[in-house]
Amino acid sequence: MSQELAAVAEAGAAAVVAAMATEVWQSTRAGLLRLFHRGDEERRAALAAQLDNNAALVDAAAAPDEVRRAVLAYWSGELTALLHADSSPRQALAQLAAEVAAALPKERGAGVFQQTNTAHDLGTVLAVQQGDLHASRRAASAPSPGTGRCSGS
Repeated sequence: MSQELAAVAEAGAAAVVAAMATEVWQSTRAGLLRLFHRGDEERRAALAAQLDNNAALVDAAAAPDEVRRAVLAYWSGELTALLHADSSPRQALAQLAAEVAAALPKERGAGVFQQTNTAHDLGTVLAVQQGDLHASRRAASAPSPGTGRCSGS
């Protein structure tokens, strides 16, 4: 899947969870379910139930943003799978994310994430959004005499 589709899926998921337990939830829910119109009805009903359960958890939580963060990965995965199977809903998902971001108060906004990372020549890029990145690099040892291989620890 292209990085663009992955970014659209992430933005869509962020919009969906930001809208949970807000005044724009029902329209966001309906818009998201329209994107899954090509799937079978049983799958669509399961997704609708999952949306409702997640929204109820957010609504009942003492710390709703923690619940939103917890369900974000699930919806990001669902939308990534949707776009991987068929990229045609990409524009509709991007539009839904933009509409939700515009409808929510700025302090509660959906947060649209965009990141561009480029490495040239022998460069390396390590990047992350909404999480932690722990990276370490061991220095390569000199090649062992006569083997042409590095010995590492």
